[in-house]
Amino acid sequence: MIDGEKIERAVALLLEGIGEDASREGLAETPSRIARMYEEIFAGIGKTPEEYLEKTFSAEGSGMVIEKDIVFYSTCEHHLLPFYGKAHIAYLPDGKVVGLSKLARAVEVYARRPQLQERLTVQIADALMEYLQPKGVIVMVEAEHMCMTMRGVKKPGTQTMTLVSRGVFAEEKSLQEEFFRMMGL
Repeated sequence: MIDGEKIERAVALLLEGIGEDASREGLAETPSRIARMYEEIFAGIGKTPEEYLEKTFSAEGSGMVIEKDIVFYSTCEHHLLPFYGKAHIAYLPDGKVVGLSKLARAVEVYARRPQLQERLTVQIADALMEYLQPKGVIVMVEAEHMCMTMRGVKKPGTQTMTLVSRGVFAEEKSLQEEFFRMMGL
């Protein structure tokens, strides 16, 4: 649970720490704005995608299901700066499918917490395997990290890509190739 009062105190101290007057007109309400913003961007803390992935539908003989270009925004746990991009998911159902919006909601649950892209990719794949029990799943995440864009190495536009395969996608390279082909890669 987000503690808004602690966040407000911390932001006021941060502003003072960088040499600002936290009580000046433009900054006076910043601590409370940041606290409200953190409630939204860290809404995934303590949640699982179970509520979204538990309701499935019968789909015997269904082929590969792909949902691509799922836009997400997350926060790097190392610098507390944003990283954002797209998640691409494919799974091979084993008799049941989930509503397509539920895949995007599962991405959001994991993206809305302090995160690492590598962990985000694994968590999405593992949740789909656990709740949908498909024959296999593959998840690809591509993102730009503000910690590389606006500080440090300062390389805007650099994309980090992560890929996780489970089940038949890990065992059968032809399924991975079909996924990449359908993604246009």
